[in-house]
Amino acid sequence: MTVLHGALVTLRPSVREDVPALAAIRATPEVWQWWQGGDDLAADVSATLDDPAVHCLTVEYEERIVGQIQWHADESTEYRHAGMDVFLDPAVHGKGVGTDTVRTLAAHLVDDHGHHRLTIDPAAGNMAAIRCYAKVGFRPVGVMRQYEREANGTWHDGLLMDLLADELVR
Repeated sequence: MTVLHGALVTLRPSVREDVPALAAIRATPEVWQWWQGGDDLAADVSATLDDPAVHCLTVEYEERIVGQIQWHADESTEYRHAGMDVFLDPAVHGKGVGTDTVRTLAAHLVDDHGHHRLTIDPAAGNMAAIRCYAKVGFRPVGVMRQYEREANGTWHDGLLMDLLADELVR
């Protein structure tokens, strides 16, 4: 995978040396609220790096690691599309970093991989993420009820959002 450059961010393939910084970001309360994870977040991040179905890109902003964006693809002829997910250091929230990160990967998936449709599935209560994705062109498809289990054992809803290639806000 090549290195991608947005207006604000650089997205590069994640490497083992990124794990401590990414685990620390995942451990912040603002990120943990939506991403959670096991007792060993470094192991969780490493496991994702080892998953051949997931492409992990480290997000750099002002020459430091501020998060990760991941994508996966369904390559079957009938359903071919890509999905993504992202987490960012709360220190960069509200600065356009999330929008630039999602937009940069979305453009790459459309332009370089030929995907006609992209999906993302934030928690239905994560209004900041939903606003970010909408700025890139993602639209709500529907609520997935009791979609994800929280650390306390309760369930919360997810919002399925998608974007067609010609809807990408560049």
